[in-house]
Amino acid sequence: MEHIGIEPAILYFGTPVVLLGTTDLDGHPNLAPMSSAFWLGWRCVLGMGTSSKTTRNLLATGECTLNLPSTDQVAAVDRLARTTGSDPVSPGKRERGYRHVRDKFGVSGLTPVPAETVRPPRVAECPVTMEAVVEDSRPIAADLGGFATVFEVRVQRVHVHPSITMDGHENRIDPDRWRPLIMSFQKFYGLGEQVHPSTLAEIPEHLYATPDIPRAAAASAR
Repeated sequence: MEHIGIEPAILYFGTPVVLLGTTDLDGHPNLAPMSSAFWLGWRCVLGMGTSSKTTRNLLATGECTLNLPSTDQVAAVDRLARTTGSDPVSPGKRERGYRHVRDKFGVSGLTPVPAETVRPPRVAECPVTMEAVVEDSRPIAADLGGFATVFEVRVQRVHVHPSITMDGHENRIDPDRWRPLIMSFQKFYGLGEQVHPSTLAEIPEHLYATPDIPRAAAASAR
């Protein structure tokens, strides 16, 4: 099939939704849905608007929780979709219909639970929650005013609902049980069935482990 050239305004071809938990310097929690995230080992790269409340909290405290909703939490995620912790609301967000909400957990109907290693709370309903600290950050698109900031965060703790773990394996997620919520061009989707066996799946998962894992375990033992 022949390709055609197009110029879409956004390039969100499909990534998992993350509810990013942060706190300000006073300890007040914020919860923001985003999908510009990907993982390498126990590191995660996050991208978001430089002026957002979440960005300011991350730069101020260096801590967050990464809460991964399944398709079961889609209504709660959507209730957060056009809310912001920033007050006043920026002109750009106001134009897109955002409103200021201080109590993000209240408006979403989700339940905060304490984290073990960071101040921001986790989300009880999300099948996967992770605690992380910022290792690096930098603005991008400097030629466009640095409208976005990229963060590298290091995961310190992983919590999952037992219903998505793999039988017979203490530390593995069963991809046939885990159904992440996916954002593709501003619309919500879920995963379908496996379409083809993967040669990569023949590689034992433990061969991908990085020193971040024993580092986190050692910190937990102290």
